Amino acid sequence: MAKTTRIFGANSLKFKSRSRETARTRRLTALAHFLRLPLYFLVALLCIVGSPVLAKVPGSINSLSQLPINSIISLAVPTDAASLLQQGKVLYSNGNFTKAVEVLQQAVQIYKQQGESLGLAVTLGNLSLAYQQLGAWNQAQQAITESLNVLQEPDKNQNLQIFAQSLDIQGRLQLAMGKSEAALATWQQTEEIYKQADNQSGVVRSLINQAQAWRTQGFYPRAIKTLDRISQTLKSQPDSLEKTVSLRSLGDALLVLGDLKKSRQALEESLIIAQNLQSSADIGASLFSLGNNARKQNQKEQAIAYYQKTVAVSPSPLTKVQAQLNHLGLLIKDKEWAKVQTLLPSIESQLRQLPLSRASIYAHVNFSQSLAKVKSGVLQASSHSFYSGLSTKDSAKLLASAIQQSRSLGDKRAEAYALKSLGGLYEETRQWSEAQDLTRQGLALAQSSNAPEITYSLEWQLGRLLWAKKDINGAIAAYDAAVDTLESLRRDLVVNKDVVNQDVQFDFRDSVEPVYRQSVELLLQSQKGKPNEQILEKARERIEALQLAELDDFFQEACLQGQKVALDRVVDKDNSKAAIIYPIILRDELQVIVKIPKQPLESYSTKISQREVEQLLIKLRRNLVDPTATKIVQTQSQQVYGWLLKPIESQLQQSGVDTLVFVLDGPLRNLPMAALYDGKQYLVEKYAIALSVGLQLLDPKPLIKQQLRALTAGLTQPPPGYPKFAPLLAIKSEFDGIAKAGVSTTSLLDGDFKKKKLESEIDAASFNIVHLATHGQFSSRLEDTFILDFDGQINVKDFDTLFHSQSKTVVELLVLSACQTATGDSRAALGLAGAAVRAGARSTIASLWQIDDESTAMFVSAFYRELKSGKITKAEAVHRAQLQLLKHPNYRAPSFWSAYVLIGNWL
Repeated sequence: MAKTTRIFGANSLKFKSRSRETARTRRLTALAHFLRLPLYFLVALLCIVGSPVLAKVPGSINSLSQLPINSIISLAVPTDAASLLQQGKVLYSNGNFTKAVEVLQQAVQIYKQQGESLGLAVTLGNLSLAYQQLGAWNQAQQAITESLNVLQEPDKNQNLQIFAQSLDIQGRLQLAMGKSEAALATWQQTEEIYKQADNQSGVVRSLINQAQAWRTQGFYPRAIKTLDRISQTLKSQPDSLEKTVSLRSLGDALLVLGDLKKSRQALEESLIIAQNLQSSADIGASLFSLGNNARKQNQKEQAIAYYQKTVAVSPSPLTKVQAQLNHLGLLIKDKEWAKVQTLLPSIESQLRQLPLSRASIYAHVNFSQSLAKVKSGVLQASSHSFYSGLSTKDSAKLLASAIQQSRSLGDKRAEAYALKSLGGLYEETRQWSEAQDLTRQGLALAQSSNAPEITYSLEWQLGRLLWAKKDINGAIAAYDAAVDTLESLRRDLVVNKDVVNQDVQFDFRDSVEPVYRQSVELLLQSQKGKPNEQILEKARERIEALQLAELDDFFQEACLQGQKVALDRVVDKDNSKAAIIYPIILRDELQVIVKIPKQPLESYSTKISQREVEQLLIKLRRNLVDPTATKIVQTQSQQVYGWLLKPIESQLQQSGVDTLVFVLDGPLRNLPMAALYDGKQYLVEKYAIALSVGLQLLDPKPLIKQQLRALTAGLTQPPPGYPKFAPLLAIKSEFDGIAKAGVSTTSLLDGDFKKKKLESEIDAASFNIVHLATHGQFSSRLEDTFILDFDGQINVKDFDTLFHSQSKTVVELLVLSACQTATGDSRAALGLAGAAVRAGARSTIASLWQIDDESTAMFVSAFYRELKSGKITKAEAVHRAQLQLLKHPNYRAPSFWSAYVLIGNWL
């Protein structure tokens, strides 16, 4: 077989020549035989023909595509052109954008012949919308520009509504082309026009679009503020179909931003209005959105109930299928195979009823993906009676049909998505060359269709295939391309999760994290036993990129900004006594990269499966909180010590290192490194220890040698409604200890400790320390990561406004002295890292679990006494305070002294 050009970028794309088609046909015939498929199902997999187009699939809650109020403009004109206009609207609504363009072009010509300027302007605007869906940007721009020009020829004030609607379409085009600032300005203009026309629904649409423009630029607080304005505007509107849709759009947008409570409120209001108006379509759509909200909150039974109601009520076959697919996904996740078996025939029946459209194609592809997951799951569960009804043939048929449908619509983006899935199917059957061929076809289409969320997955798939074929250099290049595409998507990742976009199944743990980890594994393998510093540098930078993407996904926005300084520079120039330890958990080994001052990077590894590592870490974490489990803790932590530090312990001693900075990976982040045991001593007895979120510090500086000024706030009793949290009776002695250490303090205790009061105090005075002695919880879920004040919860997402309001100085140190990671959450430390980043403090001290409050008071007093001396680093002050506890007869067990961790700047 002739070697094909490797595809990694749009400019390097080369189509295969027709001379290869006969060979490909023969190969596909063989594949059809292998899969027991008729060949006609695979004919659609032959050569790519026609010029590439740029198509954008409307997401299920994309405010730009969901708002139906004149989303394609209607005009009642009793002419053949008006009939064509209506026909184009129907075609557009059904997702047949290519045919809609043809019909609307005919209407344009008739209106021009008739000299009907208003009808012409409306039709040109609709034509631009259809072109946008096909990604034909030049034609879309030409159509909307002509529409606006026509409207401005006479007195445009006579046609305010249509002028505003055409501007709205222009804004959509601007946003789709990456011109978010221009789109924002356009939608602000439409808002003013709708106000002039006293069209409140138009104002709401403009505001929702503005919120999306702000979000696209990364201005999430402004987006939320805009959405709050929408909420207020809607309250004054009478019940109408427009209001129920606007509320649903608001609820969906809030879901994207992670405000699940407000999202649910808006969706419930939308449902009530739809029910009052007896609009079954809107009732079904609101129920579907409520199901997505419940799903996001891990309320499985409630989500399923909403999805079942959606199926029962909605007249839309597409909405029914989307609800059933989400229902199926929840059942597959929990391996409820009997219920899965019952649901599959219903979904198949609903799929057959779908009219041809882009959304129906995606439904077919997603169902095929679900079938593949079902097949894999039941095989693992040995449910052979169930498996007998499933085969690779079923998925392949669905995908081949989806490809044929995509081509009949001229929808190259949908075709790319289907080709990716079919290539993945052949990857599962280890038919590498055939899978690679299909993957390249899909990649060519995705790259030319401005579909980065499909592009990266095809680049990743190509990398896996090349790796399987031992083409290591090609695989590395493909993985590099996938990572580059993901990096460009960092802001968009948070709005394309599987519960948000029902067209493209997308989940961070399954679809993003493995790209980075596999890439690192591939890079390290490529060394072939000979350490290469450049490769090691690239590998750890890639894991850092994963950690940043994890935090972005956690907060649903790009959260790490500001001046960053590489840790190596700090180690080599500013503090020659700190070493960086960088463990990376891979599928079959634990790799550790180490930076010792003034020395090149080095690495070592332990052959052990990821599962074995994680099982031990979970057991150790559980035992660490038990004061009576010291022996088993020592045994288990000695094993972890062997993985992470044993190979370099002599080098560390020889280099004079006194501080270890850990950049931890995965479940290692839930463990205190201070508790690692070498057989004789705990690590804390030899080194000061700090943690870093990634390989960079934000503006690293030592604590300024000046008067320490601390704002202390605490609760001796938890607020009503939080019975699981115990009283913290030693807080007063904790605060007294801080004052006795010589720190100037301002205290907010119990009733004085409220969010607004805390914020105003921080804003009014220059505190370099904020010390919060209150219950809190860190979780892998944003909504479950919070601290308590007198009134209830302060969520971690509010930390930016809480701490960043201070205009005089940066908070050098944030102390959270009574917090804990969520029980049973293997990724709970993600919330801790998020709190540290969100607060914007240079350093954060927190506890991984809640401990005896008297020992906490002792630790806090000792820490501030050491820090007040001004002669040691923050890491050393924590170190000495931990040693004092360890030497106390009542607090020798690691459960007392090891819970405290220092995150960020250790200087």
